[in-house]
Amino acid sequence: MKEELKWVPSTVDVTRPSVARMYDYYLGGSHNFEADRAAAKQVEQIFPGVAQSAQANRSFLRRVVRHLMDQGVDQFLDLGSGIPTVGNVHEIAQHENPDARVVYVDFEPVAVSHSNALLADNPNATAILADLRATATVLGGARETLDFSRPVGVLVIAALHFIQDADSPYQAVEEYMAAFPSGSYLAITHATWDTLNDEERAEAEQIAKIYSSSDNGLKMRTHAEVTKFFDGMEMLEPGVVAVNDWRPDSFDEAHVGIYGAVARKP
Repeated sequence: MKEELKWVPSTVDVTRPSVARMYDYYLGGSHNFEADRAAAKQVEQIFPGVAQSAQANRSFLRRVVRHLMDQGVDQFLDLGSGIPTVGNVHEIAQHENPDARVVYVDFEPVAVSHSNALLADNPNATAILADLRATATVLGGARETLDFSRPVGVLVIAALHFIQDADSPYQAVEEYMAAFPSGSYLAITHATWDTLNDEERAEAEQIAKIYSSSDNGLKMRTHAEVTKFFDGMEMLEPGVVAVNDWRPDSFDEAHVGIYGAVARKP
């Protein structure tokens, strides 16, 4: 543990599970602590497919970034970006275009500290320590890297299901999209219980209790509620679907309880 703590900001409480660090664990990362691993393993005992779901979610992100690059979008605002792992947004985008710009945003100090360490020699990518709900703060910081006169790909991957309705997630998404010009895109993934049977729902309730001890509780939403985030935008085919069904580049028959969708600002 002492070795792990060398790269951790002093303000971080490593005894309390973090959703970003739990996600890092699911993806096979190394930037997580005993409390994160313990909570993540509890979730795995109830839902053995959670790591597979996290990997399907990350695969969706890679496909979206490549698609938007093909559409000429070379700027990205990644909200709730988490801890950087292999195949992160800047790696994908800058492989296609070294001048592509990326701003990562997370309120987890470990995620931002490690991101900026990795990006120290990358003038076109940075990470901001902020809550995505603080739209004015995030947009102010993003202006230092992104050109707001050109289209931007706004990515909200596996983040909105940690924001309660009382914290106005729909308004936050609307404010982000209002800041960018026509031709910008919004990509969202969001966990759901829509397809669960009664037994699976009972298990999901246990998972929700585990996350309630972390830095963010879960707020699952229905297909209609996820679709609402894209109001006023042009939805790309195939619409709001399971992430592994969104323009897949390989066949995967496993069920993933995460919706994914992309839409264009007209």
